Amino acid sequence: MSELNEELFFAEEDRQAVAFIQNYLPQEIKAKFTEDDLYYFLDAFAEYCETSGLVDSEDDDEAEIDIDDAAAFMVRQAEKEHIGMFDAEDVRWVVDGQLEFWETQE
Repeated sequence: MSELNEELFFAEEDRQAVAFIQNYLPQEIKAKFTEDDLYYFLDAFAEYCETSGLVDSEDDDEAEIDIDDAAAFMVRQAEKEHIGMFDAEDVRWVVDGQLEFWETQE
């Protein structure tokens, strides 16, 4: 796959993930996140998976994701990078949505 095709593939996958998460979130939570926030949190979640060693896990099916830890990490990153102040309980819904999206892709 060429580099451009690969970039287009991942951009489309991210678009689908954001759309899925927007539909997954309860209405009162959905109003707390912009589309840009959700794209940011996709990247922050990927960073969490990398830094916590989940990406390098021998058996991806057995990798255990601590949703609370992931949400807390993402909130800290958003604050550190001046994206905004978010509640970990709200971001937990985004993590749940991302995981559910992955389930639909298998």
